[in-house]
Amino acid sequence: MSDLPRKAVTRTAKLAALPLGFAGRATWGLGKRIGGRSAELVARELQQRTAEQLFKVLGELKGGAMKFGQALSVFESALPEEVAGPYRAALTKLQDAAPPMPTRTVHAVLEERLGAEWRELFLEFEDKPAAAASIGQVHRAVWHDGREVAVKVQYPGAGEALLSDLAQLSRFARLLGPLIPGMDIKPLIAEMRDRVSEELDYALEAASQQRHAEEFADDPGVVVPAVVHQSEQILVTEWMDGIPLAEVITDGTEAQRDRAGQLLARFLFSGPARTGLLHADPHPGNFRLLPGTDEDGGPESWRLGVLDFGTVDRLPGGLPETIGTCLRMALTGEADTVYELLRAEGFVKESVALSPDTVLEYLLPIIEPAEAEAFVFTRGWMRAQAARIADPRSPAHQLGKQLNLPPSYLLIHRVTLSTIGVLCQLNATVRLRAELEEWLPGFVDPADAEDVSSDTQDA
Repeated sequence: MSDLPRKAVTRTAKLAALPLGFAGRATWGLGKRIGGRSAELVARELQQRTAEQLFKVLGELKGGAMKFGQALSVFESALPEEVAGPYRAALTKLQDAAPPMPTRTVHAVLEERLGAEWRELFLEFEDKPAAAASIGQVHRAVWHDGREVAVKVQYPGAGEALLSDLAQLSRFARLLGPLIPGMDIKPLIAEMRDRVSEELDYALEAASQQRHAEEFADDPGVVVPAVVHQSEQILVTEWMDGIPLAEVITDGTEAQRDRAGQLLARFLFSGPARTGLLHADPHPGNFRLLPGTDEDGGPESWRLGVLDFGTVDRLPGGLPETIGTCLRMALTGEADTVYELLRAEGFVKESVALSPDTVLEYLLPIIEPAEAEAFVFTRGWMRAQAARIADPRSPAHQLGKQLNLPPSYLLIHRVTLSTIGVLCQLNATVRLRAELEEWLPGFVDPADAEDVSSDTQDA
């Protein structure tokens, strides 16, 4: 049996064993209940044990298993602290590392895709990977013109591994649901499966990254490495140093965390407006905090480096104007208008009748960060939002089941929630409203915008 089939069997066995482990722990939990332990205590311990096994297995694999773990990791801030604490380190590890492939395999891929004389393209090439992610790993090198570069090499069989893992994970999505309160796991896995072909297409990724690199070339806050070379299964881009965002989360100063949070929010909303593309993989492993170029080197001069454009949402007109208009109307309490906009966009199906005031009440805590001049994103706030939606007894939970998420908004919704999750991990104070006013279509009242334009012309 060759290495790849053997590895495929091993990874499938590990994933297939997860539901059995869950079932075993459920039986163990029942025994504890019979023995007199409280239901709440047993449930908490059961959740901890389940999470520990889940993230241990996901951390040992690449492909869809790791990608799924990365997606879950940004929602760590929604988990109760007593559950999240014990395996926060495992979650952080998932964001930035996976088992590397053997050097001989790397060389074989480079020879197949770049030619037998591939080494002549580089002045230096480090065999030890600088990073290993879900579908490829990155090697540091020096291009033949002297530029430091990152060489992304796709794992052989990455597509099969992605699809196999996601098929396995979808079979027991229901068992994973309780890990992240208020989150439906199955659509997340389905969306990942639908985007496998894009993830594997380095030509698409190169085009998306270069579009961002050109647009943000002179930006004082955001840095995107330029594309140097691309061929099937190989992507070479300019190298970027900096502090990984996962380290900023755990060890960064308050000023660094606030600056990173502000720039992350700015990139989320400005990217679609400026490039027509939405970076759709916002986990900490894809971001770096870079010291500024100003002489004083103060926090306001630090920049956000952005990596990995394998998954993007194509939004030629930027983010939908309906989002901004609904946010603006919700902030001024215009429940009927918000309700009609949501119904027109398909968030409320024609067959469902809801109270506009109840819908507005459901939305207000979610848009609370847009109301304040500066908002402090915390794990406590995130947990409160998750608990509000997850509690089966709450009106918010019941209403949430009646609302619909149109397919065109699926990725926007996930990216927004994921970014909020990262902001809460950063514990960042962010002037979100300012970013919305500048970049989100519909958020500024057209009449106000005309007044500002008129004032500017008069001046």
